Amino acid sequence: MRVLIKGGTIVDGTLQKGYLGNLLIENDKILEISKEEIKVEVDKIIDAAGRVVCPGFIDTHSHSDLKILDNPFNEIKIRQGITTEVLGQDGISMAPLPKEYISTWRKNLAGLDGESDNIDWEYETTDNYLKLMEKNGVGLNELYLVPHGNVRMEAIGLEDRYSTTEEIEKMCEIVRREMEAGAYGLSTGLIYIPCAYSETKEIIEMCKVVAEYDGVFVVHQRSEADTILKSMEEVINIGRESGVKVHFSHFKVCGKNNWQYIDGVIELLEKAQKEGIKVSFDQYPYAAGSTMLGVVLPPWAHSGGTDKLLERLKDKELRKKMIYDIEHGIDGWDNFIDFAGLDQIFVTSVRTKENEHLIGKNLLEIGELKGKDPYNATFDLLYEEENAVGMVDFYGLEEHVIKFMKRKEQNVCTDGLLSGKPHPRAYGSFPKIINRYVKELNILSIEEAVYKMTYKAAEAFNIKNRGSLEVGKHADIVIVNMDTVKDKGTFVDPTQYPEGIDYVIINGNVVVEEGQYNKIIAGKVIRRD
Repeated sequence: MRVLIKGGTIVDGTLQKGYLGNLLIENDKILEISKEEIKVEVDKIIDAAGRVVCPGFIDTHSHSDLKILDNPFNEIKIRQGITTEVLGQDGISMAPLPKEYISTWRKNLAGLDGESDNIDWEYETTDNYLKLMEKNGVGLNELYLVPHGNVRMEAIGLEDRYSTTEEIEKMCEIVRREMEAGAYGLSTGLIYIPCAYSETKEIIEMCKVVAEYDGVFVVHQRSEADTILKSMEEVINIGRESGVKVHFSHFKVCGKNNWQYIDGVIELLEKAQKEGIKVSFDQYPYAAGSTMLGVVLPPWAHSGGTDKLLERLKDKELRKKMIYDIEHGIDGWDNFIDFAGLDQIFVTSVRTKENEHLIGKNLLEIGELKGKDPYNATFDLLYEEENAVGMVDFYGLEEHVIKFMKRKEQNVCTDGLLSGKPHPRAYGSFPKIINRYVKELNILSIEEAVYKMTYKAAEAFNIKNRGSLEVGKHADIVIVNMDTVKDKGTFVDPTQYPEGIDYVIINGNVVVEEGQYNKIIAGKVIRRD
């Protein structure tokens, strides 16, 4: 099939100035790009006059891992122009998953990626998980990172302890197995269990394996708040000692008391680059985050997995200890209640209908509704939902978002959780970049914005043959109406599709046409070569 895109402003993703031109697709590849008229017989003509033609957007931090098996279409992502996304984030994801841990791991994962009884959980390895996606089909292109927590669980379990030399060797063997299956790198979430229980040397050894495959180390670092400078030094040292490419997830500095560290954070990025350490980061364009509500509990409460956590939540004395640790802090632990506040943490999703009325409420309001102090009301909610609760937390200012957005290391992501009443980034991150930071504030040119949403992302993750409009590359293309493009979701009403993403083409298939979604399976599961 041949598709001709005529008369659009081509912004190719490489920072080259946009120009009027035409683009010819044959099957799933770009066949020709020209400023002149392309005279060939085609099956379909798309008139792009007055609109921008650019590469499909790449979401380098996605949480569709479970949802893509339940609903392969992923319209939420496609409607904002995303044609490729990277799964396996934050060190806790779907695979590897030994059969004996399925029950407790599902509960641990539910707050981030949701829950489902409709899939076969007995796939065990990354290879089989990817095969499951391939069998079901995927609406857009999917890449996978090996999650540190899953690797540690297979090698050690979920206990709160350091690994032995033999166990580190076992983890390296698992990482090698999963990289051979086609994973693009290793992810960790050093605030999530069991990743939080690891020493730096454990991660360095695994990253040495990843570096052999020219993979990337993607990290939710130990602190994005009080100890962020120490945390960044640890991550940079991992890159230094292992030779791996370092990519910081959802880069930010949380909490008013910690904004003083922003300049220090930038200095560390520049110092690493001068040393020759490859460093990049992704960012969503909002001054609020989203994760599982269980992170408000001290790390020791999670030791052994969700089933052990639920036992501790039943213990009144241990609840008192949790409150004490939250109010007084633990060295090296990112205390969300401390840096965001009880009134700035809002529930976004729950597992049961009985607690759906709490969605959209902050922790103070939940305490009032339950007739309890907010701590015990929160503990009750986590217990009743078996830890499967999502949340949004407000931590920063737009000026800080802009400061990091302008950095050369930055590319765009959503980090969107897809359950319940999600953070609006799940529906609008990429259109917001264009509407707010190109059109309204003139922070970025359209060429810079497209680069950060496409080529820069592909470069950071070593994604080949995507991320720019070039002859021979895969035909992942977005056509944007610059007059109408805007994100519409808000924190009050987030589940709104954006406007102005007029066409989305995935592997040569027209999936969005004049703003209308065509429900087709057009994506590919992309394994590292």
